[in-house]
Amino acid sequence: MKHHLRTLAPAIYFGEGPRWQNGRLWFSDFYAHRVCSVDLAGDLRTELELEGRPSGLGWMPDGSLLVVRMELRQVWRRWPDGRFALHADLADHSAHLCNDMVVDGHGRAYVGNFGFDLDAEIHARGAESVIADHPTTVLALVQSDGTVSDAAPGERFSFPNGMVITPDGSTLIVGETLGGCLTALDIGEDGALSNRREWAPTWPRLPDGICLDASGAVWIANPLAPECARIAPGGEVLEVVGTDGLNCYACMLGGPTGRHLFMLVAASSDATEAARAPKGTVLVTEVSVPSAGWP
Repeated sequence: MKHHLRTLAPAIYFGEGPRWQNGRLWFSDFYAHRVCSVDLAGDLRTELELEGRPSGLGWMPDGSLLVVRMELRQVWRRWPDGRFALHADLADHSAHLCNDMVVDGHGRAYVGNFGFDLDAEIHARGAESVIADHPTTVLALVQSDGTVSDAAPGERFSFPNGMVITPDGSTLIVGETLGGCLTALDIGEDGALSNRREWAPTWPRLPDGICLDASGAVWIANPLAPECARIAPGGEVLEVVGTDGLNCYACMLGGPTGRHLFMLVAASSDATEAARAPKGTVLVTEVSVPSAGWP
């Protein structure tokens, strides 16, 4: 399928955590310290302004918006009436910055974290060395009441990043960015994860943000290259969409029929570069298979 790319938001700093909600694509603009939304006509709005960087986004069944606040290592909640307050403190269940998140149909949130100071290590050792040797970390599970625990007791992950949940609510798939793979786990009745297994190897592509389609394939944003790739269980590459020369850091399916693929791209994720000027972009194209599951 030939893909026609269109620019929706041409001047953001660094977009992450895209979610389709209420007819708009919501996303975090890291270095602008805000949560934004844009519609298919390109109407860009600021929804929240914060101190510090937001990341993962998700909605609870009552319509509350959850926002990961990276440096604080917390999840905050904006109620439908506009109240905005701490929902969960992840300090005991994360290392360094918190990152992406998926919220399920029960209002439970799964939150990843860097595990270490990624930018500092890349500057000191180089990206290849960091990919080959890095600290691992845990996934956090936040219950709907804000209670926090390790999502997968005894398991550690290589930079757990984008996550999706299958439509039946039984399986979570997480992109282990520095592991170069997608990992699946079973979801228990209490939300705890077990039965870890490799869902698909992705190397030499690294999975950053991810989204799930109705065929059971996963789109991965590749932060090492200007592309978004559709991966089948087991690792077959089904489709690749180029992203106009800018590396792709997050993706989401949405739109009226779930067939719009949104891709958040930038020249670099490094804080010293990406925070200097709004050079990031939100791109969109149409694909043949619609979205499924969560987010």
